[in-house]
Amino acid sequence: MRKKLVVGNWKMHGNRASNALLLSGLKEAGPWTADVAVCVPFPYITETALALTGTQIAYGSQDCSAHEQGAYTGEVSSAMLADIGCRYAIVGHSERRAYHQESDQLVADKAKAALAHGITPIVCVGETLAEREAGQTEHVVKRQLAAVIHTLTHCIGEIVLAYEPVWAIGTGLTATPEQAQAVHAVLRQQLRAATQKADAMRILYGGSVKADNAALLFAQADIDGGLIGGAALKAADFSAICRAAG
Repeated sequence: MRKKLVVGNWKMHGNRASNALLLSGLKEAGPWTADVAVCVPFPYITETALALTGTQIAYGSQDCSAHEQGAYTGEVSSAMLADIGCRYAIVGHSERRAYHQESDQLVADKAKAALAHGITPIVCVGETLAEREAGQTEHVVKRQLAAVIHTLTHCIGEIVLAYEPVWAIGTGLTATPEQAQAVHAVLRQQLRAATQKADAMRILYGGSVKADNAALLFAQADIDGGLIGGAALKAADFSAICRAAG
């Protein structure tokens, strides 16, 4: 049985004072049965690491560079992230695909760079509302995952996958448990064709997950936890989601 994983994505939120309060609240609320992590803005990773010392909560980044090193102003390499102890790196989030025009191949290259330094990439896939209404959901998510499978080959079993329907991120809309499970099942089957580790891999759901809908989502056969946005900024809400994953 796959152990659930709940990851908080703080996005571009927080400051030193509010982060300290949030992390203090999470430490008081734990421990949980599920694996738990927070992915925080680059400037706060080291402080987060110090605050979480001795707890079950892992930490990571919200992105990483596809490059190893060099003249890439503003980029942060996986080697640097590994040097400060990051366990996870989110790659291919829909906001980066949309606002920074990140291609499927670039996302795959970032995942490869993370794995090369012992960081688990959380690879995001998901369709827009227009793509869903056009009946393109399966085509879109399979295309996005195919680039990662092709690039990572035998290492594909080492990633965490996250399905985030773009139309449900920060909108208050949420895929029904049945809708989410249907896409997760498609992704699991695609992974089975690529690796014998598919049934041990964790596929997370993201998109307006809250304390009151988390349990039903996490009860689905192929949903192994969540990638949590807005609710991850409140200790009580995030800890309730973590409990729901238990």
